[in-house]
Amino acid sequence: MTVADTIMKIHVMGASCAGSTTLGNTLAKRLGYTYLDTDAYYFVPSDIPFSVRRDPAERIAMMKADFEANDDVIVGGSLVSWGDDWHTRFDLVVFLYVPHDIRMQRLHARELERYGDKIFTDPYRAAQYKKFTAWATGYDDNSTDGRNLNVHQVWLGKLNCPILKIEGDTSVDERVKRVMDFIEHSC
Repeated sequence: MTVADTIMKIHVMGASCAGSTTLGNTLAKRLGYTYLDTDAYYFVPSDIPFSVRRDPAERIAMMKADFEANDDVIVGGSLVSWGDDWHTRFDLVVFLYVPHDIRMQRLHARELERYGDKIFTDPYRAAQYKKFTAWATGYDDNSTDGRNLNVHQVWLGKLNCPILKIEGDTSVDERVKRVMDFIEHSC
């Protein structure tokens, strides 16, 4: 049996800018799976992206409906605060860990690419950027409420499926190969 013959539900997770969205999208395209990004459910579309949170019950119901509507699906992002029943819904979880300094460089570059100088010149956007980067900075030392390294490690310990941990500053191609090899030999 090949990866293409296997029906799977995969979750790709890590800190902000660890590469979950990029890996999840790339794997979904390669495998012909549906890709679901938690940010698309967590936030309501708005003029200022990622600024209006969706009601938790609504986002969870939306995610579950889309998740259950697909046999082959990859969920990118964090589900740690989305209810305990996610612990049993996956066939594989991929946890990405990138060293703090590299991840924060990626985050700053991504924010500048997405929003340009507005993150420095517009008072609201500058405050939002400062708050977001402070939150993202606290991931590794667990000083951030909600999603941090310790919370992720505890959540991973509750899963009933294989977990592939990919650590370091690896390329997307290297990550895809690791996941594909893991699926072929372990799932």
